Amino acid sequence: MAQTEQTLIEKMKSHGELYAALFSGVLILAAWILSKNIGETGLVVGLYIAAFIIGGFAKAKEGIEETIENKTLNVELLMILAAVGSAVIGYWTEGAVLIFIFAVSGAMETYAMNKSHKEISALMDLQPEDANLLLPDGSTKSVLISELSIGDRLLIKPGERVPTDGTVVDGISTIDEAAITGESIPVTKNIHDEVFAGTVNMTGAITVEMTKPNSESLFSKIIELVQSAQSEKSPSQQFIERFEGTYVKVVLAVVGLMLFLPHFILGWDWNTTFYRAMVLLVVASPCALVAAITPATLSAISNGARHGVLFKGGLHIEHLSSLKAIAFDKTGTLTQGKPIVTDFIVADGQDEQQLLSMIAGVESQSNHPLAIAITSYARKQGITNFHKAQIEDIPGWGLKGTIDGVTYNVGKPEFVGFDRVRAFQNNIAEQLTNEGKTVIFMANEQGIVALAAMKDTVREQSKIAIKQLNDMGIHTIMLTGDNTNTANVIAKEAGVEQAIAECLPETKVKHMKELLEKYKYVGMVGDGINDAPALATATTGIAMGEGTDVALETADVVLMKNDLSKIAYAVKLSQKMQRIIKQNIIFSITVIMLLIISNFLQIVNLPLGVIGHEGSTILVILNGLRMLNSKVK
Repeated sequence: MAQTEQTLIEKMKSHGELYAALFSGVLILAAWILSKNIGETGLVVGLYIAAFIIGGFAKAKEGIEETIENKTLNVELLMILAAVGSAVIGYWTEGAVLIFIFAVSGAMETYAMNKSHKEISALMDLQPEDANLLLPDGSTKSVLISELSIGDRLLIKPGERVPTDGTVVDGISTIDEAAITGESIPVTKNIHDEVFAGTVNMTGAITVEMTKPNSESLFSKIIELVQSAQSEKSPSQQFIERFEGTYVKVVLAVVGLMLFLPHFILGWDWNTTFYRAMVLLVVASPCALVAAITPATLSAISNGARHGVLFKGGLHIEHLSSLKAIAFDKTGTLTQGKPIVTDFIVADGQDEQQLLSMIAGVESQSNHPLAIAITSYARKQGITNFHKAQIEDIPGWGLKGTIDGVTYNVGKPEFVGFDRVRAFQNNIAEQLTNEGKTVIFMANEQGIVALAAMKDTVREQSKIAIKQLNDMGIHTIMLTGDNTNTANVIAKEAGVEQAIAECLPETKVKHMKELLEKYKYVGMVGDGINDAPALATATTGIAMGEGTDVALETADVVLMKNDLSKIAYAVKLSQKMQRIIKQNIIFSITVIMLLIISNFLQIVNLPLGVIGHEGSTILVILNGLRMLNSKVK
């Protein structure tokens, strides 16, 4: 009961500005009705003053505090001055209505800010407060997450949320990782697989060993990252803030002149002159212009976070809309990062199954990616018992294995001899190499008995993503350390427009600088480790890799899933945000100019000026909020 009351109080506090604005509106309505019946008595004026104080307190406090802190004037002070000025010349109703609509507009802006943070607040609520700690005797004890330490083993039952980052040490289950990756399809977790705090265990009970402190979990880093992004201002926001200070000073100077010049030059009476100066003070204030950017930017950042794309600030989401080219690392980015055997060819008259068992027997004792590919291929062919082999590692060449007293060299062409390679099966190795494949040979004293060709396969998602980017007019490039043949084959298969081969980390930076000179706005996609220098050099560094720590720390944009199609989504999201911001800016400037001209022509009165000015501000905020649930296609 107490918790429910506390929640209700917290909700009321979060909407405090709106309640104050609405109450001031009730006071204004009561004062206006009374004034029609009994005239502007002390009671009526008292109600108007109460409406001024209740409705305008929050904005007046904010304006004064910002003026003192930044030592510059702001739009809040313009509004307060305009309202007070209206009251001074007897326009109590107009001044109070100005305060009321300004307060409602401020409440709307606060709502926009709170709404953009809602996704993160909801995410923070996903992490459980306690966990089932496994004790040495096999029993469990419920403890607070803050009391856990690395190495603790936790029992997670079906339907429970994973309390901390860790590794599965017992059991098999499917985990819903939507809160972390944005991917709706559950992932099967076996022993030794990683699980993340905040995800949901769906089917089986699992035991997880804690691998990171709670403060360093992926879940905590995501929250910290997005909160940081929401506080970082984009160049457009920074420009508007600088512009606001100068603009306010200009408006006050013009209003100062307006208080006197029309009386002497145009023959207006003092009351009209002062009234028009107050109207100018209202309609010339850049409230809508100031609100044109921030709500849209924060909403776009929240939208991206919900779809598994994390932006490290408004600057980076703004840059994405201008992207002209994007470079990709090959291994683990465009490709699976794990080679697979595509061809296994044996010498004439040899038994393929027996030779596959023999080469797998040699390679099974190595942890090299190519060796793992060969043993995996052998198992897929139904071979489970490999020939026993005594091996000797020859660094830089391959392996020497002895099977049933016969010695075999297993490795690169140089290890078995180029003449033998060219003679084997009509130099089939050259054709395989031209197809971008890596070829491993197995030879004895008589010659080559078999070869295995392997290739790092392109992800199907990569092909789709590259096509999306090419269709958007973004030039795609692949930067890889592979030889030219392999690079060209992979690039063609992936649909990449340009391949740059034989790149070391430092040469990737060199090529990135050349691309920046040519295209100005260039993205770089990599795994966040070997590609770190190029990621830092690019206009926008994009890291991928199932939400690894390195990815979170390196790039400007993080894809929480190995799904390159999210890049096109992020670019379209950025472009839509920029379109909304431009709409807001053009609309707000147009309204301000029309109201200023109408004031000089004495067409618009103070109430209409208030409605036009504050109404445009509310419309701009609502337009920006569209980005929260915007579906980008």
